[in-house]
Amino acid sequence: MSRSEITIDLGALRRNAAVVAEAAGGAELWAVVKADAYGHGAVDCARAALEAGAPALCVATAHEGSALRRELPDPRILVLSPLAEADEDIARDAGLEVAISSPRIPEGLAVHVKVDTGMGRFGMSPEDAAGIDPARVVGVMSHLATADEDDAAFARAQLDAFAAVAERFPGATRHVANSAATLSISEARLDAVRCGVALYGLSPFGRDPAEHGLQPVLSWRSYVAQAKVLRGGDSTGYGRRFVAERETRIGLVPVGYGDGFRRGLTGTEVLVDGSRRRVLGTVSMDSFAVELGEEQEGAPVTLIGDGLLADEHARHLGTINYEITTGIVSDARRADRLVIGG
Repeated sequence: MSRSEITIDLGALRRNAAVVAEAAGGAELWAVVKADAYGHGAVDCARAALEAGAPALCVATAHEGSALRRELPDPRILVLSPLAEADEDIARDAGLEVAISSPRIPEGLAVHVKVDTGMGRFGMSPEDAAGIDPARVVGVMSHLATADEDDAAFARAQLDAFAAVAERFPGATRHVANSAATLSISEARLDAVRCGVALYGLSPFGRDPAEHGLQPVLSWRSYVAQAKVLRGGDSTGYGRRFVAERETRIGLVPVGYGDGFRRGLTGTEVLVDGSRRRVLGTVSMDSFAVELGEEQEGAPVTLIGDGLLADEHARHLGTINYEITTGIVSDARRADRLVIGG
């Protein structure tokens, strides 16, 4: 059994794309594959999304876009983050489209005017956007701050502000919706939707993705490399954060925070041969301890998958599910990566 095995189910991604495309109505589905497709593998996931009907891909940097272009010569690729002047040649050479957050338009590039309508992040003011020549623009965009929350009032105020700006660019593609807005705010769908987390079967609302018919694409497994018995008073791991009150069987799993299984995951649950078991003591760089019942050395351990959601680890850490998946190390020196459904 592999020390650490990450499985990517591209069939699940295609099914998720179909769910999101249906929710988007007539809007185009643009697949967000930044940060190595949220830790799932950008090239594999981009290909699967394109096969599922997405006509465009979204990345964070010119280097991400250029790397994709080497493998995928035809689709539109949009760089979402501001482009440093030093990266403009990279974007031109790769035929990328770029989002601009200031009125300066780089030469030789198709641009999308990014307007800050309330996110308070990258994007120009509506007043600056009003001064841009519409003939030089292929898209106009914004980003919603609260689309994943139950109260949509602020998101709708952003949409109203965006609509006033978009009127200046009648021929441009209008796109605002992320995964959450695509699934929950019909008026945000416009001409295109930019979906990332939902494509990977992760709920943008921090709930069970099955509520929206989504299926997790990534699973992560290891095994019990050693089993041992702690006597009462014995401990495991740095700092003696777990001290056995009575005789306790533990298993040592050869995965740790060096692989992306975060140090703060002490106390979360994993599956050992299908049974839920607690992580005990401090997670080390290359291993963690888990309580055992009758399971023996060699027993399979599921860190994510088989019904155990990334969201559970995220809640334990007080974070979001895609911070979990983007942190998983898929370097071949640390893990085997298996792609299925291709």
